[in-house]
Amino acid sequence: MSSNFLNTPIEYLKSVGPQKAELLKKELRIFNYSNLLTYYPFRYVDRTKFYKVKEINADLPYVQLRGKISHTEMVGAKRAQRFVATFTDETGRLELVWFQGAKWISEKIKPHVTNEYIIFGKPSVFNGKFNIAHPEIELVSEENTTFASALQAIYNSTDKLKTRSLDTKGISRLQKTLVALIKNNIPETLSNTIKERYQLISREEAIRQIHFPQNPEMLKKAEFRLKFEELFFIQLKLLKQKGLREKMFRGFVFSKVGDYFNTFYNNYLPFELTNAQKRVIKEIRLDMGSGKQMNRLLQGDVGSGKTLVALMNMLIAMDNGFQACLMAPTEILANQHYETISELLKPLSINVGLLTGSKKTKERRAIHEQLQNGEMQILIGTHALLEDVVQFKNIGFVVIDEQHRFGVAQRAKMWNKNSQSPHVLIMSATPIPRTLAMTLYGDLDVSVIDELPPGRKPIQTIHRFDNHRDRVFGFMREQIALDRQIYIVYPLIKESEKMDYKDLMDGYESIVRAFPQPKYQVSIVHGQLKSDVKEYEMQRFVKHQTHIMVATTVIEVGVNVPNASVMVIESAERFGLSQLHQLRGRVGRGAEQSYCILMTSHKLSSDGKLRMETMCRTNDGFEIADVDLKLRGPGDMAGTMQSGVLDLNIADLAKDSQILHAARNIVIELLSEDPNLEKSENATIAYHYSMMVSNKTNWSRIS
Repeated sequence: MSSNFLNTPIEYLKSVGPQKAELLKKELRIFNYSNLLTYYPFRYVDRTKFYKVKEINADLPYVQLRGKISHTEMVGAKRAQRFVATFTDETGRLELVWFQGAKWISEKIKPHVTNEYIIFGKPSVFNGKFNIAHPEIELVSEENTTFASALQAIYNSTDKLKTRSLDTKGISRLQKTLVALIKNNIPETLSNTIKERYQLISREEAIRQIHFPQNPEMLKKAEFRLKFEELFFIQLKLLKQKGLREKMFRGFVFSKVGDYFNTFYNNYLPFELTNAQKRVIKEIRLDMGSGKQMNRLLQGDVGSGKTLVALMNMLIAMDNGFQACLMAPTEILANQHYETISELLKPLSINVGLLTGSKKTKERRAIHEQLQNGEMQILIGTHALLEDVVQFKNIGFVVIDEQHRFGVAQRAKMWNKNSQSPHVLIMSATPIPRTLAMTLYGDLDVSVIDELPPGRKPIQTIHRFDNHRDRVFGFMREQIALDRQIYIVYPLIKESEKMDYKDLMDGYESIVRAFPQPKYQVSIVHGQLKSDVKEYEMQRFVKHQTHIMVATTVIEVGVNVPNASVMVIESAERFGLSQLHQLRGRVGRGAEQSYCILMTSHKLSSDGKLRMETMCRTNDGFEIADVDLKLRGPGDMAGTMQSGVLDLNIADLAKDSQILHAARNIVIELLSEDPNLEKSENATIAYHYSMMVSNKTNWSRIS
């Protein structure tokens, strides 16, 4: 009964009909009763308080008043008429103004001795008088005095919906009609044990209260119940997938640490490992010796030494007779990894290959042959590694760098390169807040390198406005005189945007004028350059043949020039916090003091100001990621969505971390006692889980 009720097409709801139904489907993806009931309000207006006119000030967000209309008039020329009504109560008067729909409103509202109105809107001041533009207004009646004494839900709508009277009020009316029908039609999804433990109200009551809360306390209970449920089932899905993968997919057992690892560790380690690096290597070694296929996320701030940790575990794979590979999202990053790893392994005579899209056919054939006969022990590359023609003799360990740039299906191709799934280490230099990591990567084990190598000085970050450019140029000259190098990055967000490209080229020309040859040499790198030209320009900078590199965000990852000590970011307000932090991480790689200069216009939004202030205050990537999550939300931060896992209806990862932790802990406990959800007390959970995962692609074996 209940499931049929929730699946009822939306056109069958009273006052919807075929045309409105079509709009609701297209605009809000509301197809049935269930979709409408889970289309939650985004905020609430407190209609419990009535202000007096004398209490009004322009700083108040919204006010509700009760009084009479003493005078009305149409003002202005015919084409630009506005309707003005004088509203009064026993304490004073103010003007109500309508610029749009003035004629329609004028016919609806007439001055009257006895008629009382409830008005609601945002107060402002014009010519020294208080007014409210386009207020909500309705005649006082028995029905709306009751309605006005409650928290009123506000729903997102669209322009098209508003033309069919489906604004926030229209949607609320539909919810009211539907909520009146739900008695005993909303099935429970959680067990009595969980409900009692967290004192959760029923799902039916939560739905009722989320749309029409009796009071703030009941609204809190409804929000907690629905947020908990949403996060609970996300964690259940992720942890069930993890359990399934561990059960179904055995991993190669790397039982020994042999000559490759020990020789490198004892004789060729470039610097003493930090305690964090040692801890993470141990965690990975335990995984690879357990007999289960490893799927581990390695997080670490820029410059924390993730690549070295990955390399040392590649050596363990080789000690056990397996090949290893590292996949990076760009040629620049793949080249950088190749150069770093080849240099580190040179004394061990290990065969390291590089495979990217720009490799010539003859070179590719040689690499393919060496991979298949086992001569090539480590392969580094880009998406080119995913091609079917790339076959290994015995791949046992895969490292995926900056994995959010690869799609799930793309990464899955790596699993078919061997009869048994290799161990997988995913690396991210973009610190991910714990709440986001638990939701996006909740089926993975997580390691964190939370320590920088010794001797690194914190980067000094400075915010400068455009009119201070001469001072910044002077500072750059001082740094070049000290034999340092400088990056200048422009926000070429989309290579096709002409304005952005013009900004980059204008910037390059102004830099060349301010830093003329032959005293100064300037490189330029951007996505429209051919690969060989880009590489040539990069190498000029790496070899210290140029002093300044003007670039777009192509240098965000994978450029390691210890002599570069200054990062100037132009139009810094156009970047997100995580990207600013990534760019800053391109400097500070040597022993000298490094600087990051954020250039902006004076016109900064409040979010822009907070981003600049955060960057100047801290170098801690995880703290920055937390602020970024609050500013941008999880969808933007995650980049490419992972199987829709972040399509949250009500939970907010920036605010609901405690609920997420509680939900995850209860899922871990539940699965340890009843891994297959077979106990009768968990029947409701099992049923809802089966409904949730049915008709979905099973990605359970893919990180």
